[in-house]
Amino acid sequence: MGNTFYFNWEVSLMEFLQAHLGKFGIAFASFCSTLGQEMVMIAVLGFFYWAWDKKCGKHIGLNIVVGGVLFPMIKNIALRRRPYMDHPSIQCLKKVDADADIMDIAAQGYSFPSGHATNSMLAYGSVAQYQKKKPITIIVTIVIALIGISRFCVGVHYPTDVLCGWALGLIVMAIIPRLSAIIKKDWVLFLILLVVGLPGFFYCTSNDFYTSYGMMLGGFMGFLFEERYVNFEGTRKPLQIVLRVVIGAGLFFALNTALKLPFSSAFLDSGTTAALLVRTFRYAIVIFLLIGVYPLSFKLLDKIGQKRG
Repeated sequence: MGNTFYFNWEVSLMEFLQAHLGKFGIAFASFCSTLGQEMVMIAVLGFFYWAWDKKCGKHIGLNIVVGGVLFPMIKNIALRRRPYMDHPSIQCLKKVDADADIMDIAAQGYSFPSGHATNSMLAYGSVAQYQKKKPITIIVTIVIALIGISRFCVGVHYPTDVLCGWALGLIVMAIIPRLSAIIKKDWVLFLILLVVGLPGFFYCTSNDFYTSYGMMLGGFMGFLFEERYVNFEGTRKPLQIVLRVVIGAGLFFALNTALKLPFSSAFLDSGTTAALLVRTFRYAIVIFLLIGVYPLSFKLLDKIGQKRG
C-alpha cells in the first residue's frame, strides 16, 4: 500500500549517516526528533499564548493549525511510503507510533512531507518571525535544522520529505499573516481556512488530518471566545508562567484521556469514518477549552503564584 519514489542520493545519504552515527549520534538524533513532537509544540505554544505574549502565541497557533491541516492533505495525495519500508539497508530508529509494527503504514503514516519539519518550522519559525530578533532567529534556525536532519537520520523520512516540509512551513508563514492583515474580521478568516481544509474529509485516511482539523476548529473557536469573554493578560513572573504552562499541559492530556472513555479502544483505533470524526471533535473540544476557557482560571493561578512567591 502506498507509493515509492525517491532519488538515489537520498538513500545513499541515509545509509551513510546511519552507518556512522554511532550510539551517541543515534541518541542525539532521537532527542532532536523529540523537539518536534506534539508535547513540545504544546509547551512552546502554551508558553507564549498563556503567559509570555498572547499576541505572539496567537500568531504561532494560527500558523501551526493551518500547516497542521495542509501537510496531511498533501500526504494523503502523495501516499509516499517511509524509507525503511522499501530499503532494508535503512533502519527505523524511532517509530512514529511506538505501539504499532513498523510496517503498519496505517499506524506509522505516510512520509511526504515531514510533519516534524513542517511543525517545527511553523512553531519555532513563527517565534522568530514575530519577535524579529537576530539571536532568536539564529537559535531557531539551528533547532529547525537539527529536527529536520534527525528525521532522515532515524530512517523515517527521505531528505526531500524534510525539505518540502520546511518549504510548506515557510509558505504558510508567508501567507497567513498577510491574510490576517487583509481580512480584518477574525471569524471571516477562520471560516475561509476551515473551508480550505474541508476537502480532506473526502479522501484523507490518516489520523493526523482529523487530529489537526479538530485542533484548528477548536483553536479558532477558542480564540474568538477568549477575545470576547475572557481577554486575559500575560505575565512575566516565573512562577505564574510555570503554573499556567504546566497545568495547561496536564489538562491537555487529562481532557484527551477523559473524552476517550465513552469509546472502546477497538473503536477509536478502527479507522472508520465515525472513529475519525470522533477524533476530530475530541481534539476540537480539548483545544477550545484550553485556548478559550482555561484562561478564566489565570486570576486564581496568579494569586496562588503571588502567595508562594
